[in-house]
Amino acid sequence: MTQPPPDAADLELSVVMPCLNEAETVAICARKAREAMARLGIRGEVLVADNGSTDGSQKLAEAEGARVVPVPVKGYGAALQAGCEAAAGRYLIMGDSDDSYDFSNLGPFLERLRTGDDLVMGSRFRGGIRPGAMPWHHRWIGNPVLTGILNLLFRAGISDAHCGMRGFSKDAFRRMSLKTTGMEFASEMIIKAAKLHMRISEIPIVLHVAGRTRPPHLRSFRDGWRHLRFMLIYSPAYLYSLPGWIAFLTGSALMLWLAPGARYIGGVMLDYHLLTAAGALMILGMQVLLIGRFAKVYAVVEGFETDDGQRFNLERGLMIGLAVFLAGLLVDGWLLVHYLRHGFTYPNAIRPALLGATLMILGAQGVAGSFFLGMMQLNRRRPQVVG
Repeated sequence: MTQPPPDAADLELSVVMPCLNEAETVAICARKAREAMARLGIRGEVLVADNGSTDGSQKLAEAEGARVVPVPVKGYGAALQAGCEAAAGRYLIMGDSDDSYDFSNLGPFLERLRTGDDLVMGSRFRGGIRPGAMPWHHRWIGNPVLTGILNLLFRAGISDAHCGMRGFSKDAFRRMSLKTTGMEFASEMIIKAAKLHMRISEIPIVLHVAGRTRPPHLRSFRDGWRHLRFMLIYSPAYLYSLPGWIAFLTGSALMLWLAPGARYIGGVMLDYHLLTAAGALMILGMQVLLIGRFAKVYAVVEGFETDDGQRFNLERGLMIGLAVFLAGLLVDGWLLVHYLRHGFTYPNAIRPALLGATLMILGAQGVAGSFFLGMMQLNRRRPQVVG
């Protein structure tokens, strides 16, 4: 690895480029970035985070004055994490080394960073996409849909979530505490910045046709799914809490509505079948809510999420769970007494039996879930809160 320059402490900008077999274009990108910094009077460096190139990309980058950082862990995110960590500049601008982004256009990014923006996103949709630079399904389906979902879930307010050219301060990079190693790294950065209420801005840029002849590393459906999966996992309110509460409250309402007896709508009788479904919805909803809480605690422990300040009380959870379980047990006990009194026959047993069984299952879920949450909080290290 090329060592940082002796005056690294005074560098204002590091241009970071991930690289995996980009011998055709990495030198061009490094040259453009160096020339742009010289033209603008910026004290900076070009850093190439090499992910195991076998085509001589490293020497070509070094010949253009770039500092090469070898990254043994495979993946777009892994390369960029290592490169940004090794960067000496106060501000960082990242971009792919396939010559699809114009590194001559560093000025607008740096201007926004100097004014205090934490994350400056390039927007290809506001700037321009050259013919052939982006597959049609990425331009009209993939990017707009995934960007829309990200904005819906995290309110980032950006137009191009997957633009590979973006700038951020070194301080912001450290506060984001990024973890992912694959292509979803691009989404994680925006999500973390939005959750930490960082200043995010956009500038229009032009996407050019990549200068390489080899196939791109990006795999549309695989990497698109990885972005979507990460966003869903990182949004427990939408993935767990919302559907969990909808299922639980819907089931509870139906259970109460059918508790007195059968109901009729338009001449159709609604009775035991719907009552059974109501109990199942309540149980399902409770399970999803518990899993959502497990996910939240796990995310805080592993540093993917910030602490929301909530502390689970094991004793309170056990008391509530046991109370619900005992209520169900009492219903079933009452049913057993009536069953015995009627000579082992009780024609109206189905309704209370379903209610009792549902309450017992919900109570058991609560007790088991409470113990598990208590165990997780025993191992809840000092939260890796960023910011």
